[in-house]
Amino acid sequence: MQNKDSKPISSGATPAEVMEDLRPLVNFQEEGISAEKLKQMLEERLLPHLMNYNHPGFLSMFNNFLEEGAKIGAELALEYNQGVTDWYVSPGGAMLEELCIKALCSLFKLEPGSDGTFMYSGTYANQEALYLAIHWKAEQEGFDFAQEGLKGFENPENLIVLTSADAHFSIKHAVRMLGLGDKNLLTLEVDVNRRIDILKMQKTVDKLLENYDIFCIIATTGTTSTGSIDNVLEISKICRRIGVWLHVDGAYGLAYSLVPEYRERFYGIEFADSVSWDPHKQFGTPIPNSILFVRRKEDFNRMALRSDYIYRESEDVPSPGLKSPPSTRPFSALPLVTSIRYQGITKIHERLRSPIRAIDTIYESLKTDTEIELCNKPETGILCFQVKNNQIPDIQINQYLKLVHEEVISGGEHSISFTKLGDKAVLRLVAIAPTTPETLMKTITYVKEKARVIANGGMLY
Repeated sequence: MQNKDSKPISSGATPAEVMEDLRPLVNFQEEGISAEKLKQMLEERLLPHLMNYNHPGFLSMFNNFLEEGAKIGAELALEYNQGVTDWYVSPGGAMLEELCIKALCSLFKLEPGSDGTFMYSGTYANQEALYLAIHWKAEQEGFDFAQEGLKGFENPENLIVLTSADAHFSIKHAVRMLGLGDKNLLTLEVDVNRRIDILKMQKTVDKLLENYDIFCIIATTGTTSTGSIDNVLEISKICRRIGVWLHVDGAYGLAYSLVPEYRERFYGIEFADSVSWDPHKQFGTPIPNSILFVRRKEDFNRMALRSDYIYRESEDVPSPGLKSPPSTRPFSALPLVTSIRYQGITKIHERLRSPIRAIDTIYESLKTDTEIELCNKPETGILCFQVKNNQIPDIQINQYLKLVHEEVISGGEHSISFTKLGDKAVLRLVAIAPTTPETLMKTITYVKEKARVIANGGMLY
C-alpha cells in the first residue's frame, strides 16, 4: 500500500464520486472473494478517500494517526477482541482498565478518591457527567432520580445548565438526552479571548437563582473553536458558593495540563466534580478512547445496574461496566497504556509542547503580517485568523473566507477549518501532532495565495 506520508490529505472527490468508488465494496454476494482481491479493492477504492491525518499539512481537526506505542496495544486488543466491562468477560482487561484509571488520576493530580471510566467519546462522557449532576441534584432534594426521573422535581422546567457560549455542541445533546429542552441550557458570555467572563458570570448566576434552579455549570479547558481555557478555579469557587455540580469538558485541552509549564492554566480541575478527556486526540490512540473522571469514586454508584448473569451484587471483582452504560466496549485502556509506557512521560511532554510552541511562534510572527488578522491569543494548539484584502468589503468577508476555505481543502495539500466566533467567520489552524513553525507557515502562505486568487479573480461576484 502507498506510504501515507506521500499521499495527499484527501482525494478531493465529490460525494457522488466517492459513492461510485465505494459501491462495489457493498455489493454483497453469495460467494466471497480472495483476501488479495479484497485488499486490492480497498486500496483502490477506499484508501484514496480516507483523510491522511499524518500529512504535515493536515491542520483542521483533532484527529491523529496512531502513535507507535499505541499501535502495539491496538494490534493486541484487536487480535484478542476483548470486552472489558466485567472480570468474567476479561480478567486482564477489566483489571488493566482499573489500574490505568488510577494511574491517570495520579498523573493529572486529581484528588485522592477520584476515579474514572473509559467511554466511547467525549460526547458520551459529557452526557454521563450531566446525568450524574442531575442525579446528585435530586439527592439534595430527597429523592432518587434513577427511580423518579424529572417528575421528582417540583418544577423541572426551572432546571438550568450553564456553560460557555463557545462550549461544544455535545452539551446541547446531553441536555436533550436528559429529557430537558434547549431552553434549559443557557450560555455565559465570553471575554476577549473567548473564555467565560467571570465577573459577568457571577452577576448572571445571582440573577438566575432568583427564578431558576441551576444544577450544573460546565467549564471548558480547550474550546473547540479557539482552544481557550476557562478559569476553572474561579468557576469552582462560584459552584461551591451556590452548591452546584461542576463539570469540566477537557476533551481537547486537558492533555496539556500534564506539561509542567502549562499546568497553571488548568488550576481548579482538581475541584471539579467531573472531567472528560479524549486521549485519541493528542495521544494518537485508536478511536474511541475517551475518559470520564469523577472527584469521588462513589459518584459512579449512580450508574450501577446489577443483573443475575453479570455485575452480581455478591461479587467484589473489577467491573468497569458498572461505571458507564456500554455493556460491551473495546479494550481502550491497552493502547493508552502501551503508548505511555513506550514513550515515557518525558517524551509525552515533548510531544504535547511541540504544537503549542509552534502555534505560539507563528502567532508572534503574524502580528506584523498586513494580510492576516489574528482572532485569538492561543492558549493551546489552535490559531484563528482572517485573511484581509482591501478589495473585499466587510459585508462580504464571511463569504470570502468560506470560499478561501473551500479552495484550500479542494487542493489536497493543506487542510484548515472554517468556523465562526459569534457572527465573525474565521479560518482555523489546529496543531494536534508534533510540528514546526515552518510547517505551519507553509500552510499560512498557501492560504494567502489562494485568497489572493479569489479576490483578484472576482469569484465573489
